Amino acid sequence: MTQHTDDVPETPGIETVRAFWDQRPCNLNHSARPQDTRQYSDEVEQRKYFVEPHIPAFANFPRWRGCAVLELGCGIGTDALNFARHGADYTGLDLSPASLAIARQRFAVNGLSGTFLEGNAEGATASVPGQTFDLVYAFGVLHHTPDPARAVREARRLLGDGGEFRLMLYAETSWKNIMIEAGLDRPEAQAGVPIARTYSHDAARALLTDNGFEVVSLDQDHIFPYVIEKYIRHEYEWQPWFKAMPTEMFRALEKRLGWHLLITGRPA
Repeated sequence: MTQHTDDVPETPGIETVRAFWDQRPCNLNHSARPQDTRQYSDEVEQRKYFVEPHIPAFANFPRWRGCAVLELGCGIGTDALNFARHGADYTGLDLSPASLAIARQRFAVNGLSGTFLEGNAEGATASVPGQTFDLVYAFGVLHHTPDPARAVREARRLLGDGGEFRLMLYAETSWKNIMIEAGLDRPEAQAGVPIARTYSHDAARALLTDNGFEVVSLDQDHIFPYVIEKYIRHEYEWQPWFKAMPTEMFRALEKRLGWHLLITGRPA
């Protein structure tokens, strides 16, 4: 397992992590519309799933109708909207008050109900005392927290015996990480991210199995193929080396060198 730090202290605390994401909520600029409008919410969602089309299948939103879902690190609430739309009893937890404000606003303009709580995944049980969930979901979150093992143990405490834990971690053996190691990329679009760990398959499995889970599935996906300068302008031109590949070849590359490890665990 490696960690990339964009020239910040090697072991930042949770307050440093909170301050970073409060200033730079993830996907905030996916739309230029006013944030209190339905258009903003819709454009953020469309862009997110256009760029990361593997998310809906992994989350499997329709499966959780009528189920209690807890999302650790809900951000500005795009996956949250889809859990709620499909009938889940949704609770979102996030460190960042700024992100939570936008998530609540998006639920309001979409006419959806859910519970949003400010809190730390490493102490999630304190935020939802006495509750258990059918799904604990953490997409792209736990590799940013100072103590991922503690967060996983919290997820285990919050799951009913038949529940599932679905999470995404960054992959050590990936195209993105190769570019980062070469100094040609960075873990996040925003510079200065305090913590961004990467995991081998073995390390990801150990993170779960050492903390109360059995791993049901572990897959790899997602290479970002777009020219960054154009993507920032909402233009979607593929890098020439990816554009030249047949679709089947690119998908095979994603399955071996994707940036996202998609993991499903169940209580051991």
